[in-house]
Amino acid sequence: MGYVIEPEAVVVLPVAGGGSFPVHQIYCVGRNYADHAVEMGHDPDKEPPFFFMKPDYGILHSGETMTYPALSSDVHHEVELVVALGKGGADVRVEDAMDLVYGYGVGIDMTRRDLQSEAKDKARPWEAGKAFLHAAPCSELIPITQCGPVNDGSISLSINGEIRQHGNVNQMIWKVPEVISRLSTLFSLRAGDLIYTGTPAGVGPIARGDRIVANIDRVGQLEIGVA
Repeated sequence: MGYVIEPEAVVVLPVAGGGSFPVHQIYCVGRNYADHAVEMGHDPDKEPPFFFMKPDYGILHSGETMTYPALSSDVHHEVELVVALGKGGADVRVEDAMDLVYGYGVGIDMTRRDLQSEAKDKARPWEAGKAFLHAAPCSELIPITQCGPVNDGSISLSINGEIRQHGNVNQMIWKVPEVISRLSTLFSLRAGDLIYTGTPAGVGPIARGDRIVANIDRVGQLEIGVA
């Protein structure tokens, strides 16, 4: 029996060296850098990172232009190391977690901060602040077989040539294997999942006309515009 409506095309990310990676689910880790947790008014020693999701239509490729989202006048950038899973699993042990990793990318967790803040004030879910078109820009992926595990390296974001965020991925509170293990106790992970692993301090607003460049050592570069 055929489809009763036309199915959507699979969302993919390009892979360094050729090929396409089909995106399944997008998970994000909250407050996984101590300086960003403090920046947002929280104590990183008392509150472990938590998780939220974004839709696959949040993906925006490097070189493309983001549409500034409606209903918001305060959209913030959050540069992040993205982990792409080539295998799935549930209740994965920390020592086995890296077996699931296909590769890495450079991502930006775009946030409608005004809508997120309103939701927080009213103790409501964050989806309106986090899940929208172009909310998850991502670079091409580099396979772990090419770059090795990314446990250390500069992570930065600039707007119109001015550095806004700068840190090192080794500053993550929860490291990649711990993130994967913990996430797998809450959700059944699948091949094609992406995990945005948190952002260093310096988050701030973007504006129409901005040119945004994000970099992570040994992983790559993401460059987008805002319209």
